[in-house]
Amino acid sequence: MKILDLIAERLPEKYALHDEYLNGQIVKVLKTIGYDVAYTEARGQYLFDGAGNRYLDLLSGWGVFAVGRNHPKVIEVLNDVLHGGLPHLVQMDVTVLAGLLAKRLVAKMPAGLEKVFFCNSGAESVEAAIKFARYATKRSKIVYVERGYHGLTYGPLSINGMDEFREGFGPLLPDCARIPFDDLPALENALRGRDVAAFIVEPIIGHGVHIPSDEYLPGVSALCKKYGALLVCDEVQTGLGRTGKFLAVEHWGVEPDMVCMAKALSGGFVPVGAVACRKWVFDAVFDRMDRAVVHGSTFSKNNLAMAAGLATLEVIDDEKLVENSATLGQQIVDDLRPLVDRFEFLKDVRGKGMMIALEFGKPESFKLRAAWKLLGAANESLFGQLITVPLFTKHRILSQIAGHAMHIVKFLPPLNITQDDRKWVTAACTDVISDTHQVGGAVWGLGKQLAGAAIRMKTGG
Repeated sequence: MKILDLIAERLPEKYALHDEYLNGQIVKVLKTIGYDVAYTEARGQYLFDGAGNRYLDLLSGWGVFAVGRNHPKVIEVLNDVLHGGLPHLVQMDVTVLAGLLAKRLVAKMPAGLEKVFFCNSGAESVEAAIKFARYATKRSKIVYVERGYHGLTYGPLSINGMDEFREGFGPLLPDCARIPFDDLPALENALRGRDVAAFIVEPIIGHGVHIPSDEYLPGVSALCKKYGALLVCDEVQTGLGRTGKFLAVEHWGVEPDMVCMAKALSGGFVPVGAVACRKWVFDAVFDRMDRAVVHGSTFSKNNLAMAAGLATLEVIDDEKLVENSATLGQQIVDDLRPLVDRFEFLKDVRGKGMMIALEFGKPESFKLRAAWKLLGAANESLFGQLITVPLFTKHRILSQIAGHAMHIVKFLPPLNITQDDRKWVTAACTDVISDTHQVGGAVWGLGKQLAGAAIRMKTGG
């Protein structure tokens, strides 16, 4: 079978195949918002369709493609592994690649994180952190925050701070308590009973790009130490340079007890997750030879995943992608922030590194307020589509709404975007946001179309 020939031959059928054999609802979504493009190639921060049109990817696979798509260095390393005839998943053995990747990760971690557990995904890394925390502390309670996201398997779902993901899947894990984000008194109240195994938190809330006050995470660390709870930082999305530091917690000088990583560590090719943790936590779980396999994951330390991780870290360092993330990310925020004063709908532009949010809200003028209300009656998240859809269809920029019932557009670019890409983003956002203020114009025709589709979905029409 020639796989590339097969892809080319059957590409026109991709939506029909998904509709019949996979998730047909996502096909409906893509067609409704005009995202049903047949991409044929991907390089770095760009996607290309069959006509040769170039798209700027500000979604990067939900943060997976930090080093860009199809990076030649990662491909070279994976090819070497594939053609090397190496022993693979022997299981009753250990591999040098896993040891080397663990060593490289530990060297980049905050002080005290000396051990690494590998798995296949961000959700698996959170599952492991929950288990490790409960076993090491001999406590069961897990505290998490509103709007926090940690995955969709049962452990992470139990500490998912968004009810739209939890609905209908209960009962979930017991003894999990939700508190507001960036609220130290609420955390202290939750910890006061000294029965909490861990407080698990994203340093920056991914769904909305909510950045905490400067005193929050240092205060969290102090409270966890005071009450004997472990601090687990979920850096699945924020880690590996996304925010302009290798880990987001570095912005606040915090030293957690565990750090969860995944997404970008894959290089965009082979799924890999990791938990870095304190040695005493790790040794408490794997404390005897008969417990050597008390927690694990069959494919976790496979050679391709470990090689992808090593290659990714090398690219991040060699191409200074953390530094590029910090510099260009701040420049994009600085470019877009003045638009808040120019346009009524735009309320805030915020971000750290290549994690950027544009937040929209109810305008002051009567005409715009009436239009805002009309869209909101159809669907709470609909206004954001008046930004993301024209960004895509008119300017060929791929982006997303930050979450359900949010008026926030989120950018997660690859860390290797350029000054030309920065200009592309600024010009496109200025144009699209300006168009939303022309009630009755083409963009509001799109609004009526999307509102109609939303109403039909509600009524089952």
